[in-house]
Amino acid sequence: MRPLDAAAAAAVIVIWGSNFVIAKIGLAQFPPLLMMALRFAVAAVVLAPFLKPLGRPLSEIAIVSVTMGTVHFGLMFTGLSGIGAGTAALTAQLFVPFSVILARVVFGERMNPSQVAGMVLAFAGVAILGGAGGGETSLLHLLIVVAGAFMFALGNIQVKRLGPVNPFVLNAWITVLAAPQLFVVSLVLEDGHWAALASADRWGWGAVLFLGLVATVVALALWYRLLVRYPVNRVVPLSLLGPVLAVFIAAAVLDEPLGPRTLGGG
Repeated sequence: MRPLDAAAAAAVIVIWGSNFVIAKIGLAQFPPLLMMALRFAVAAVVLAPFLKPLGRPLSEIAIVSVTMGTVHFGLMFTGLSGIGAGTAALTAQLFVPFSVILARVVFGERMNPSQVAGMVLAFAGVAILGGAGGGETSLLHLLIVVAGAFMFALGNIQVKRLGPVNPFVLNAWITVLAAPQLFVVSLVLEDGHWAALASADRWGWGAVLFLGLVATVVALALWYRLLVRYPVNRVVPLSLLGPVLAVFIAAAVLDEPLGPRTLGGG
């Protein structure tokens, strides 16, 4: 991997390591689907200048927006609302082996023995860490996060199949298409929208801005660029460093437990 691409991967790890902790702060003030709708609306405004033909049918982009935008984020942050940030970040990393397995099925990408061993180690670590939240962990919310991880893996495959595309243009289309989807789903499934909007303070709105600008615009653009340039099974395992960072940030900021089980699993 080129040095600039390695630096981009490191930036994504740091951003996504902070993502769940900051989202947890926002979820104290917003319903999860509404917060994701606001996140994508912010990103859509910033990325609007990049809206232009992508060289692919709009229907293909729309499918990606449903998978990686509405369904993935909707599930992931609905699950996060019921479990700790560290536990969610660690469980979400199941998208890595999911992605590698799907890449094997769809693209025929080979897995060498070291990659298989790494996948086994990843499953084992996530299994340990997934139970590190103690009594705070809700099995239902944990399973919702697992489902969100699978949808992100599926989205990675869809992005890969698009071929070389401008990541900012792709991200612009996804955010513009996903924002109204999430607003509609939120209106159907959630309540208390106006009360949440009226009572949110600078921490809540700050979380929305971070998620919309940094975690969506910056991190996903870098991520798409890496996916297009390198094999899936070389890119997605790098993100396994993100949850380890998330555990330490969650312990420092949210006072989530950081015991031997968490450290050992990480």
